Amino acid sequence: MTGIAGYPPGRHNLFKVTQMKYMKITTLTSALLLACSIVWAAEEMHEVIVYKDPLCGCCSNWVSHLKDNNFSVTAIDVDNIATYKEKYGVPAHLGSCHTAVVNGYVIEGHVPAADISRLLKEKPDILGLTVPGMPVGAPGMEMGDRIDAFEVIAISKDGSTYTYTNYPVEP
Repeated sequence: MTGIAGYPPGRHNLFKVTQMKYMKITTLTSALLLACSIVWAAEEMHEVIVYKDPLCGCCSNWVSHLKDNNFSVTAIDVDNIATYKEKYGVPAHLGSCHTAVVNGYVIEGHVPAADISRLLKEKPDILGLTVPGMPVGAPGMEMGDRIDAFEVIAISKDGSTYTYTNYPVEP
C-alpha cells in the first residue's frame, strides 16, 4: 500500500508536520525582522526643532533637505529669531537665518544633514554646529550651478570654535 506521492502511509504526515514547523519558523522570523527594522528606523530618525522666519524660503528649503535625509522636523515660525540664538548660546558672529535643536545640540544655519548625522553618531561634548552666513550651495541655498566654499564650524561649550567639515569649491 502506498500513500500520497509514493510515500508509505505515515511518512506523509511527518512531511506535513515538518513543513508546518518550517512555515511557522519562517513566519516568526519574518515578523521578528520586520519589528527590528521598524525599531532601527525609529532610532535613526531624529527630531529636529527649527526656529525660522515665516517668510524665509531658504529656511524652508533646508527643512526639506533634512526631511529628505530621514530627519523628523518641526518648523516653528517666529517673529524674533535672535531670541532663540541667544537662548541656545549661538555667538552673534556665527549666526545665520535659522536656529535648530536636535538631541541637545544647537544647529545654526545651513548645516548639511550628513554633518548633523555625524554629530549625532559621534556625540562630541560641544554646543553644536554652525554654517555662518548664508553661503551659496549649502543645503537650502542652492542657486543653479554656483557653489561657494563654506565650512561647518563646531561651537565648543566654552565658546571656542574649530572646523568640523570643510566644503571647498570643486573645480
